[in-house]
Amino acid sequence: MTRTISILGATGSIGTSTLDLIRRNREDWRVVALTANADVAGLARLAREFGAEVAVVADEAALPDLREALAGTGIQAAAGAAALVEAAARGADVTVAAIVGCAGLAPTMAAIEQGGVIALANKEALVSAGDVMTAAVARHGATLLPVDSEHNAIFQCLQGNDLAHVRSITLTASGGPFRDWTLEQLGKATPAEAVKHPNWSMGAKISVDSATMMNKGLEFIEAFHLFPVGAERLRVIVHPQSIVHSMVEYRDGSTLAQLGPSDMRVPIASALAWPARMDTPCDPLDLAAIGELTFRAPDEVRFPATRLARNAVMEGGAVPATLNAANEIAVAAFLDGQISFTRIVQSVEDVLSHGVPVAPTCLDDVIAIDAEARARANELLGQKRPLERVN
Repeated sequence: MTRTISILGATGSIGTSTLDLIRRNREDWRVVALTANADVAGLARLAREFGAEVAVVADEAALPDLREALAGTGIQAAAGAAALVEAAARGADVTVAAIVGCAGLAPTMAAIEQGGVIALANKEALVSAGDVMTAAVARHGATLLPVDSEHNAIFQCLQGNDLAHVRSITLTASGGPFRDWTLEQLGKATPAEAVKHPNWSMGAKISVDSATMMNKGLEFIEAFHLFPVGAERLRVIVHPQSIVHSMVEYRDGSTLAQLGPSDMRVPIASALAWPARMDTPCDPLDLAAIGELTFRAPDEVRFPATRLARNAVMEGGAVPATLNAANEIAVAAFLDGQISFTRIVQSVEDVLSHGVPVAPTCLDDVIAIDAEARARANELLGQKRPLERVN
């Protein structure tokens, strides 16, 4: 049976990995909508290849170029934030939500309101609007499937089991490119070094988040909403090989772990085919060749981001959304060469120390909290020009 699919963030690493799987199973899928931030050429090429109904670019100034690139194809071209939401609201059997950062929140919510399957790769949306989003999922009968390798691993390890029997959930972290660096070395880290992840091929923003361990902090908050066992039963452990993607321990002492290669096509395939399975081009694990799997506790002195995220979960309300927005601004400033690597997480803590608004009750509240946190972060960093989003 052919299913429909929309990919929000089609030209990023998650989007292109998803389309690679669809390319190998073309008879199973019909593409409804593809979106991108500003990559008009890449978006137009993919829209043509997959026969999308609509292609949307977030940058409104790029619309004339997109229309020209799609001329004669019959593919509708659109641009801007409202167009992204409209594309998501078209409805599809599966919507892959892979827009980076809080920019993906409104389109993801629009997709949820259609009641289909949401393959969620935008952790920031759930971090910023966890309670609002999960309430919308329940209200509209949508199905939320995690695509992050860690959360997808947990999802798989929980299948057929009762959350009441879970003793703990452990998120594994590679530790990023700087896991063995000293504090002095971290202070001199460059953007080029930060985006060189040792195991995964990812965009700049998530690569920097991995380097600071903020990515694991955001995943901790995401796991809190996806798997409601309580923050006290969530753990983080550093696993440099990125082979064990996460673990679930049960009350009887059994621990289930999901293992796989460091290739996002594995968790994406799990979400696309759920509750069945599908082939991927990924090589099978050769544990003998890998030789050993190692684990160690995270160092929250060198990498305090996980501590900030854990505290944000415990405080709740608007704190997670504020943390996420401040982090996006700080990462953009670092990549722009305006602040040092160690200043990223420190600036997030500075924003949080100035107080946060009351808890959000709807999407508009979340957007307002996000905007206020970004303004405060830009102010505290003394930005000459506002920094907003980085892919």
